[in-house]
Amino acid sequence: MSMIEGNGGIYSVTSNGEVDKPFKIFVGYDPREDLAYEVCRHSIFKRSSIPVEVSPIIQSNLRKNGLYWRERGHLESTEFSFSRFLTPHLANYEGWAMFVDCDFLYLADIKELRDLIDDKYAIMCVQHDYTPKETTKMDGAVQTVYPRKNWSSMVLYNCGHPKNKLLTPEVVNTQTGAFLHRFQWLEDDEIGSIPYVWNFLEGHNKVIESDATTFPKAIHYTRGGPWFDTWKHCEFADLWFKEMEEYMK
Repeated sequence: MSMIEGNGGIYSVTSNGEVDKPFKIFVGYDPREDLAYEVCRHSIFKRSSIPVEVSPIIQSNLRKNGLYWRERGHLESTEFSFSRFLTPHLANYEGWAMFVDCDFLYLADIKELRDLIDDKYAIMCVQHDYTPKETTKMDGAVQTVYPRKNWSSMVLYNCGHPKNKLLTPEVVNTQTGAFLHRFQWLEDDEIGSIPYVWNFLEGHNKVIESDATTFPKAIHYTRGGPWFDTWKHCEFADLWFKEMEEYMK
């Protein structure tokens, strides 16, 4: 089996020339964080041992295609605050796909995360118990507090699950933030749990040097990443800058 790169993904080709279906990953995109998106994408490709297809969720493209029309609210800190919930639709309601914010840095093979998938769930995510201390984040955006905060920042979607077929463009464009970010179209037992190291919140989660299970597999710079001047000295900034330099090369 060999790996080839093209069309935004890395694919594996079997000995008889067939191409394996890649694992679809949709990354939230905001023009202010273009470099964050590119570094996140690079960190996924660099470590992946399975075929992956990485696609940015770009709001302007969604609007052109008639998939997104809601007006931006004053509490939306990024352009993908709500468009993220189009993931099952963008995956044609087939198979499993992942959504992730662009402010992530992957330190482990995405195959490890995909192998956690359990078909009995409609979605799977890290179920944080997180209340931010800061009142602002990123480049001065308002830091909001709500139940299940950060659960929607990285989600494995069982796109063919009947419940996720409720996430039509109409619903994503008209439903409340509470309905979407708290996964209110699902019952609690339809939400699977993933270890927190796959959505390791910089400034909140802690590494215990004597316990390898606490080492992050994906760092989430949720308060603001090193690509913002205000946050260039945040925890794990050195890892992000190293990855950025590799991407630039």
